[in-house]
Amino acid sequence: MGRLDTSGLSMVSQLSCKEVRSFSYHILIAYKKDESPHTSVSGQLTRDTIDGNEPSLPHEQKTTTKLELGLSKSNKFEPTSQRELLSHIPAQALSSYHKSSKSNMGAGGNMLDPSKANDILKRVPVEPPFSLSDLKKAIPAHCFERSLIRSSYYVVHDLIVGYVFYFLADKYIPILPSPLAYLAWPVYWFCQASILTGLWVIGHECGHHAFSDYQWIDDTVGFIVHSALLTPYFSWKYSHRNHHANTNSLDNDEVYIPKRKSKVTLYSKILNNPPGRVFTLVFRLTLGFPLYLLTNISGKKYGRFANHFDPMSPIFTQRERIQVLVSDFGLLAAFYAIKLLVDKKGAAWVTCIYGVPVLGVFVFFVLITYLHHTHLSLPHYDSTEWNWIRGALSTIDRDFGFLNRVLHDVTHTHVLHHLISYIPHYHAKEARDAIKPVLGEFYKIDRTPIFKAMYREAKECIYIEPDEDSQQKDLFHHPIPSISLIVSSFHLQMMKNRSTGATFCILISQVGWNFF
Repeated sequence: MGRLDTSGLSMVSQLSCKEVRSFSYHILIAYKKDESPHTSVSGQLTRDTIDGNEPSLPHEQKTTTKLELGLSKSNKFEPTSQRELLSHIPAQALSSYHKSSKSNMGAGGNMLDPSKANDILKRVPVEPPFSLSDLKKAIPAHCFERSLIRSSYYVVHDLIVGYVFYFLADKYIPILPSPLAYLAWPVYWFCQASILTGLWVIGHECGHHAFSDYQWIDDTVGFIVHSALLTPYFSWKYSHRNHHANTNSLDNDEVYIPKRKSKVTLYSKILNNPPGRVFTLVFRLTLGFPLYLLTNISGKKYGRFANHFDPMSPIFTQRERIQVLVSDFGLLAAFYAIKLLVDKKGAAWVTCIYGVPVLGVFVFFVLITYLHHTHLSLPHYDSTEWNWIRGALSTIDRDFGFLNRVLHDVTHTHVLHHLISYIPHYHAKEARDAIKPVLGEFYKIDRTPIFKAMYREAKECIYIEPDEDSQQKDLFHHPIPSISLIVSSFHLQMMKNRSTGATFCILISQVGWNFF
């Protein structure tokens, strides 16, 4: 009988709710002729099954039926772990479903490809056989060159596009009929937020000294851009530097530190359902970044209250405190400019033209970084197991489609960015492609549609627990989604020409904690 390793779980986890129901319908049905050795028959899951029709079964195989899981008649199947359960799911059952689905589902059927699904959810290896020096040698020398002229071009480009969007919104949306105006404003907010996020990304590059060869120019441009987008440039630059220095360290990372199972709070359990996840995502995306700056929410736990505006905050060293004050003055200047605009144009105008797009920048920023650092395949390390290159490799690239270019490719070059952060964005794709052969299976990109990925991570990545399959005792992962095995004795009626016995089916239900 064909067996599956844990790649079977990857395939099941990619199914939609309707497909899971059909997949659950018949995994395997086995028949036994009178006294002769039993013959197992894989349930053929086709589009007929999805449409609610039962698959045809052979009539000549009569009498006793039993669940065939590679066990003798006297044994009962009582899996002690999800891995043991998966090892008993026949590969032929999944394979037949994949073949019928791929031919009927268009591009979406590719998600059921075992190799592709396994690649997405397969855990990142721990110990790389290469060094940072090996990666740098693989990158063409010109990728390390920073051009002030070229970097400035992208700033000017984004400012011009942003001004065009502003001009169109200010001049034409107010004169549109009400129904059209209500539709036009969200379009403007999305477009403007996308462009401003690209501008914010350039400010982020300034913080990594990737804008030019002159640190003072980088800091000047970054300070102006980030202050205009209500981000304290120097304060965030230094905390972000700490994040790069301690990525995926449970003790020292600056952000996206997952909870251990024993630390899961009551409200997390209460919100562990579809409406609760939607609420959590909306809260995280809209208020996550402001609250992180104000209260260090989701950040490293210090001995006392920490935020990004107090020069004496434990986030910063003594030599950084004056620049934290400079960041504060930059934000005060921005808020003063906003006050003048409100006095001249009104609060509603400022909110629609400026406020909502800036909030959109915060949403984009949190969404991008959340998906870069939250994934079932990514390991997290205690201080005894963590080292820099392990942490830097524990990130994942994402595909935002046409927005990749608008966001200056920050979305799908993040693995490279954590390894070599001073490569400018216009060389990042070339550098990424150059190191992929060296990285091998250490490089991961998840092309799952963004909304689907966002909900999946909110649903599955709630806590971490020690990796039982690893020799490292302080290596942690988000647990693989649980699978419940339910035997239904009533779903199928007795087959025609069958004098004894009944047909049973295995139902795989509730992939994850709350699939439905």
